Amino acid sequence: MNGFLDFFDCRYRLSAIKVIIVGLFLILVAGLVSATVFSGDYYQSLSIGNRVREEIIPANRGVIYDRNKEPLVINYPAYLLNDKAISKEEALIEPGSIAVAARRYLLGPAAAHVLGYVNLADRDGVSGLEFQYDALLRGTDGRELVETDATGRKIKTLGTIKPVDGQNLILSLDSKLQRTAYDQIKDIKGAVVVSNPGTGEILALASSPSFDPNLFTFPKTTGVDAILTDKNQPFFDRAISALYPPGSTFKIIVATAGLEGGTITADTLFEDTGVLVIGPYKFYNWLFTQRGATDGLLNVVTAIKRSNDLFFYQLGGEIGVDALSATAKKFGLGEKLGIDLPGEAKGNIKNDRAWYLGDTYHMAIGQADLLVTPLQVNFWTNVIANGGNLCRPHLVGSADCHSLNFKLSTLNLIKQGLIAACSPGGTAYPLFGLDMACKTGTAEFGDPSALGGRTHAWLTGFYPVDKPEITVTVLVEAGGEGSDVAAPMVKKIVEEWKNKN
Repeated sequence: MNGFLDFFDCRYRLSAIKVIIVGLFLILVAGLVSATVFSGDYYQSLSIGNRVREEIIPANRGVIYDRNKEPLVINYPAYLLNDKAISKEEALIEPGSIAVAARRYLLGPAAAHVLGYVNLADRDGVSGLEFQYDALLRGTDGRELVETDATGRKIKTLGTIKPVDGQNLILSLDSKLQRTAYDQIKDIKGAVVVSNPGTGEILALASSPSFDPNLFTFPKTTGVDAILTDKNQPFFDRAISALYPPGSTFKIIVATAGLEGGTITADTLFEDTGVLVIGPYKFYNWLFTQRGATDGLLNVVTAIKRSNDLFFYQLGGEIGVDALSATAKKFGLGEKLGIDLPGEAKGNIKNDRAWYLGDTYHMAIGQADLLVTPLQVNFWTNVIANGGNLCRPHLVGSADCHSLNFKLSTLNLIKQGLIAACSPGGTAYPLFGLDMACKTGTAEFGDPSALGGRTHAWLTGFYPVDKPEITVTVLVEAGGEGSDVAAPMVKKIVEEWKNKN
């Protein structure tokens, strides 16, 4: 009985398979009849010349505007053939050419590191905001199925999928301030950061040497090659990626550590004797080195005002390296601040090595192992300007700030010192009378004996004193004294802001 059922089941399956095969055959025959009888001539004519092709309808990339809705990056029509730019006239006669929306960077080199540029061939963002926000800016290309004649000329459209344009970006950047910032450093190596201390908005961000991003929209071999081989690294964003010893700008953090930890109060005095002697080692104050003079007894306000190294050597020694490092971390050192640009560097506070009291002295005046970006200096200045908040720097989006929980008395004393530094008797003489609070910095780098004592020039400060609107930080590589070199640049940037507001 079981054998009979197995035989019956087998025959049933074979019959079903035959039905399926016959069905598929009939469908195939019907398709061939339809193609041959009803559409055969049409498809045959197309296939002879291979005259159906799909063309890309490029989406317009989003336009980038500054905070005042002034365009910074726009689109304009361009034409490509085999990934090479050609003229409109050539595109009309060359089969296979495509139209694309190319980019024009209206500020040129002045904002190249912020805005970045786009690869013309695949229209991908390569650097800067073009890279950071590529997914938003690029949109989605459309498609068009076209019939052509034997020469490749379009006869008619068979179907279309419309493109979806990319989103526009409105930046916190101020285009006029950006130009002014870049103009200060365009012929030297340096960086400028200008921010809103209350929100973390970036108002200007400039780095020099720079490059013209428009060269990469229509590559010119000589121009591009010169940029790529330039030993001065014009692609390198010194504002957020380069690392420098901060020099005396770091005294803002040292003073905070001393006041917050109770090492000093408003009434604590240290004496400037010109030189601090520890065994065989001598640590000098800059005033004594240059003029043989001393500042006498100093409290924390007058020490900031005079940028007195002897005061900060002694303060740093009493605070200790661990507490200094911990306070520096609270201000964001040793970590990325989180700016919405690629390539931000973390910097360095202290290396893992044998550490001596002399190293702590050097750290207390912004030397030793300390390495920071101009962006970091700008944002620790913001902490004093805005009443104790560390904000995330940003070009797009909203404020993201958190309190560092410093005592109001600490912040007020340091602010007094910064105001005094920008007033008669302070170190930042070019800024006297400008209603600013500031700190100069002159940072040694490399081997002083081999380099002849070369120094980076710093100035960081905020304006106006009572209700700060902007914080400006300038760094000039191997520039000399911060008061002589960086301060006049800061003055021009602040004056630009005053005149337009």
